[in-house]
Amino acid sequence: MKIKIFFLLLISLILSGCIGVSSKGIFGTGVSVALDPRSVGTQIDDSIMQKNLSTRIILLDKKYLLSINSKVLDGRIFLTGKVDDPEEKLKLTKLAWETNGVRSVRNDIKIKEKFNFKQSAKDILITSQLRTALIFNKNIKATNYQIDTYKKKIYLYGISLTTEEKDLVITEAKEILDVEDVIASILLVDDLRIQKD
Repeated sequence: MKIKIFFLLLISLILSGCIGVSSKGIFGTGVSVALDPRSVGTQIDDSIMQKNLSTRIILLDKKYLLSINSKVLDGRIFLTGKVDDPEEKLKLTKLAWETNGVRSVRNDIKIKEKFNFKQSAKDILITSQLRTALIFNKNIKATNYQIDTYKKKIYLYGISLTTEEKDLVITEAKEILDVEDVIASILLVDDLRIQKD
């Protein structure tokens, strides 16, 4: 029974990720190179940091391959996922800070609780609904945002061209049914250290 649940969840994750596949960009940073307000050099730096950090996390323990997500934007590292105990969370935070070129680390890793298929399915649905809302909103560059949902809390990462776009993305997230909280780590183009010419 657990194997069936695992495969159903895996299929759901794959299907929910289909929308964003084309938005990975050449460097796999999660933001399309053509629409990304960062300079190409900054995108490459972030991509190198991302690969370096991901490799070091997996070398620390292979189980983190599926349980930990990392994202690098303009030298800022964002961590999400689940671990078994607080010590693991601290180790991963330290590992992120040791990454060459890091400017800041935001750790939204949660301590694991008993698996709840109903809750996981709800989180996937919330993520899919928000991704669709962002795609259909003409005032938002949907490819510039990454969405993670955990226990009805939406974690948003990305780059906004304007403050209005940032506010609009957060508003869209708050309007999704059953969302309890929206934690946004959205950078403005003006805040980036190197901007696209």
